[in-house]
Amino acid sequence: MSTVCISICEADLPSVVQAVRDAAEHNNLIEIRLDCFMVEALQNLDALHELLATCPRPTIITFRAADEGGRSDADFETRLRFWREQGLQLPANFVDLELDIAEQLARDTVPVDWSRVICSHHNNDQLPPDLCTIFERLAATAARVLKIAVRINDAVECLPAFDLLEKAKRDGREIIPIGMGPAGVATRILGPARGAFLTYGSLGKVRATAVGQLTIEELTSVYRVKQLTRETAITGLVGNPVSHSISPQIHNAAFASLGTNAVYIPFEVRDLKAFFKLMVHPRTREIDWRLRGLSVTAPHKSDVLAELDWIEPGAREIGAVNTVVVEDDRLCGYNTDASAFIAQLKNRFGSLQNARVAIIGGGGAACAALYTLNQEKARVTIFARDQQKAKALADRWSSSYSELQGAVFADFDVVINATPLGTKGLGELETPVIAQQLRGARLAYDLVYNPQVTHFIREAEAAGCETLGGLPMLLAQAAQQFQLWTGETANVDVMQTAALEALSSNH
Repeated sequence: MSTVCISICEADLPSVVQAVRDAAEHNNLIEIRLDCFMVEALQNLDALHELLATCPRPTIITFRAADEGGRSDADFETRLRFWREQGLQLPANFVDLELDIAEQLARDTVPVDWSRVICSHHNNDQLPPDLCTIFERLAATAARVLKIAVRINDAVECLPAFDLLEKAKRDGREIIPIGMGPAGVATRILGPARGAFLTYGSLGKVRATAVGQLTIEELTSVYRVKQLTRETAITGLVGNPVSHSISPQIHNAAFASLGTNAVYIPFEVRDLKAFFKLMVHPRTREIDWRLRGLSVTAPHKSDVLAELDWIEPGAREIGAVNTVVVEDDRLCGYNTDASAFIAQLKNRFGSLQNARVAIIGGGGAACAALYTLNQEKARVTIFARDQQKAKALADRWSSSYSELQGAVFADFDVVINATPLGTKGLGELETPVIAQQLRGARLAYDLVYNPQVTHFIREAEAAGCETLGGLPMLLAQAAQQFQLWTGETANVDVMQTAALEALSSNH
């Protein structure tokens, strides 16, 4: 039986029938959420019976309660009556019963084939403090499979879900632990490899049945969940947020092209120190996994230095690390942004000696850019909304700084957007400057890569500037990271193809 289940939540029976047809093309289980079309489901039990009886794939049916993420307002008694009188007789391979329903059926001594029951608990708001108590209540039922799905707000909160897998294994129970939300994605990807009964996916992003649920294509093609094992090397992206990133598509495609048993996972991290202590550092982590390395993105590139055992001199001087490599029991930090940034700029512009360069921004990306431009002997001016940041940055490398408000860039050869403004999902319609300010500059370089054509790039084109987007830099720094983690040379063509496909699917 497959370890992936496609969850279907459609508003009417014809749509459910079509979705089941679509899902059946994949070799996976199919979950039908009856709460999504409750009235029609109850009125057309014969049609539902036929659909389940003729489905070519194993099926799960559930009638989710509203307070556990259900799409209907049916109360406890309505749902209990449905299962007692009709639902348990439907020819699904599995029935997913909420814990309170399962307990009541057991008390009422209703005949139940517990070998086909998934007994579940959902908390869509938080990671409950009494998770162990909930597990014990679930385990006290005769259900074949236990399921706990809780909202995860920081990747470090995935630990209790992985702990439940170990506990269930010791107790001889089958379990599905799911961390809902973007921060819980690791539980969805790694669950089956670590013993979970299954993981859930959707037919498409807009058809997800829970927050943070990945599509079937992402699970099977990008993350290759069916091929992952406990021996799989783990890499990933640490940031907040990370859901906009296409780095998982890039790195996982590169792993697949070489047949490397490795996976790259997005980790949405708020508490960096706790994440590194409990999940990353070999000497303190509380999870047994083959962690090989991490990419680090905003807002953690500077703060991560405090969590490392060794930092390459250039990265230390920049004050930002974007790559962590696990070497035995040490964490080593590198900055692949800087060299990737300057290589793309020199390839487009040529020699930067005495070039007049404006950097917009005062964060980690601006630091890396200024560091390499200083080595190339360019004449750099920092423009930032925060004048204190701009001054501190400029003073470090004897550069100039100026007020961004009302700035004009006609006297500059290169203008660099080193802010996140314009990033998909993070002020995509924003730009730090407009065409009128950029007119007269030769080249505008946006370090943002998603979308490929940002508002900043459009303003620069309107001003008559040459433009350079952030995708080539992203690919170059990713290839360096890949080599640091694996010792192998990445196929950059494969990375680029994956990147372009990911960017096109985002629109």
